Formats: sequence, C-alpha cells, structure tokens
Amino acid sequence: MPIDRQGPVSRLWPSGGAHLWASGGTSAADSHARGHLVYAARGVLSVHTARGTSIVPANRVGWTPAGFAHHHRAHGHTDMRIVFLPASLARLMPGRPAVFMVSGLAREVLLALTGEDGRGEGASDRLRRVLVDELHEAREQALQLPEPRDDRLRGVARVLYENPADTTSLAGLGRSVGASARTLSRLLHDELGMTFYEWRTQLRIYHALVLLAEGHDTTRVAQACGWANPSGFIAAFTDVVGTTPGRYRSART
Repeated sequence: MPIDRQGPVSRLWPSGGAHLWASGGTSAADSHARGHLVYAARGVLSVHTARGTSIVPANRVGWTPAGFAHHHRAHGHTDMRIVFLPASLARLMPGRPAVFMVSGLAREVLLALTGEDGRGEGASDRLRRVLVDELHEAREQALQLPEPRDDRLRGVARVLYENPADTTSLAGLGRSVGASARTLSRLLHDELGMTFYEWRTQLRIYHALVLLAEGHDTTRVAQACGWANPSGFIAAFTDVVGTTPGRYRSART
C-alpha cells in the first residue's frame, strides 16, 4: 500500500486500482501472487526490485512479474494506475521486470480498466487481452537502471547516484574503488550488458525525469545531470524517452 505523510488517496479492487501520491510518496516492499502493470497517468514512477530500478514516465508502462519483491516511489504528484493480470495473460509477458512503450490505445485501455466507471468482468477481461496484445507488439524500453552486484561497480554507482553531473572518467572513478577502467568496463558488460557511456546516460536520464516531474526547466535539468549545454541533453533525452524534455514536461502538467 502506498504511504506518505498525508496518506494516499486510493481506489482499489481485486483486478487493480489507482493511487494518488504526493511527490516522494513510497510504498512498503511487497510481492504479489499475480503479475501487475503500473502506469503513471500523471507524474513519474520508479519501480525498485533486486534486479534494479525501472523508470515509468508518461509514455511507458512497467511490468513486475508475480513473486518479485518490489516497491514504488512517486516523483512529482503522481496518479498511479495498476492492473493485475491473470496467469493466462501474465505468461505472455516477460519473466522479469520490464518497461514498454505505451500506445494511445494501451493508454486508453489502462485508464478504462482503472477508472471509476463500473463494467462487467467480461468486458474487463476483453480489455486486458487487448492491453497485453498491444504490449506484446510494443518495443521494450531501456528505461531501467540495473543494480550492480560487484562491490566496485556499486562504489562507482554511489558516486554517480549522488552526483549525476560528475564528469570523472571511468579510469578516475576506478581509482576511487581500486579497479582499472578495463576491469570496470568488463564488469559493466558482463553484469549489466552496457558500456560505461550507456550506463551513465541511463542514470542521468533517470535523474532528468525526476527533476522534470518536480517542475524544473530544461536548462536547469541539463546542468544538474551533467550536460554541458541544453542541446546535448535534449538530443540524449529524446533518443531514450522518445520526446523532447519540453514536450514531456508540458504533458506532465
């Protein structure tokens, strides 16, 4: 159940529901017998599991399979929608946490399944099938921050989490954790399937989504996340998220 100092505003039923959270609201760690989808109709969600952190902005939907311990965090005032899937549909989804592009149709289905208008279970079953079919055809997105296992990578991650604008080279970061750039590059490839540049970009985009959800402008976010100029940030953000920071921010308000 989501919690914050004011308490969440929630509508819940067996197949899903909606939670309205103040910025910074978090849920207790939990796991469910059914897999579920989460969508932020407003704000940005992060979904945390032992595998890492999935980022769920407006044009994405997050998937957590049954049995995965997880918790959610809201960035900006967030309207979170949740849809539980029966096993017959969940088996068509990945067996690990994932993030997908959400089409216009999928968005409308998510809102319909979690809205206040009552509908029969038969109609809801049909909508859930349409939703899974849309996601099955959608591109899986790399809006995830995998969690490193190696202590040296964890040390580098702490530095960059605390200051995403840090421009220290991999060799320089390696000196602080007692590993060479070559060793860290190998660990990044083996554990996370990423280069250092890709990993740091994902981490910076994650922080950018949070800052944009909190109302900061593009120039301020670019500087805070390590880009020397807004144009470079806009290009990287658009490449990962699929829209410009300005359009994304406008869609959140």
